[in-house]
Amino acid sequence: MTAQPAADSPRSNGAVFIARVLHWLDAVPYSLLAIPLRLAVATVFWNSAMTKLSNWDTAVALFVDEYKVPLIAPEILAYVTVSIELTTPVLLVLGLLTRPTAAILLGMTAVIEIFVYPLAWPTHIQWAAMLLILLCRGPGRLSMDHLLWRRFGAILGESAHV
Repeated sequence: MTAQPAADSPRSNGAVFIARVLHWLDAVPYSLLAIPLRLAVATVFWNSAMTKLSNWDTAVALFVDEYKVPLIAPEILAYVTVSIELTTPVLLVLGLLTRPTAAILLGMTAVIEIFVYPLAWPTHIQWAAMLLILLCRGPGRLSMDHLLWRRFGAILGESAHV
């Protein structure tokens, strides 16, 4: 009896298959991965704004009675929050000012976690993870940021690229 060569063994075939899958996954461009990140975060905050706008009096009452954020009057905070929740999703979908937008939403997520719903950390950590990726890596090539950078990057200096 002769033994099978190691290269033809089922174990090595499985390892080759896994290596191919990992190579294929590694080859997925970040620009494709950034799109669902931008859309997912945009959806969360857009839906929140739509909920507040569907009944503004109830939304303001929530800021007065439930969302106990210090230092800012609840009525003002309601307007600021809805303004952020209406503008940032549009910017994320377009991939425009993505990094500053991610920073703003990361700050908002931290405020929500610390002052409003501290027990909702599993949800907030998901938002934070997506926002941190967008903050650190940007929106990808399929974005207005990338188009603007290609056009005006030389004027600003090539070292700080999107």
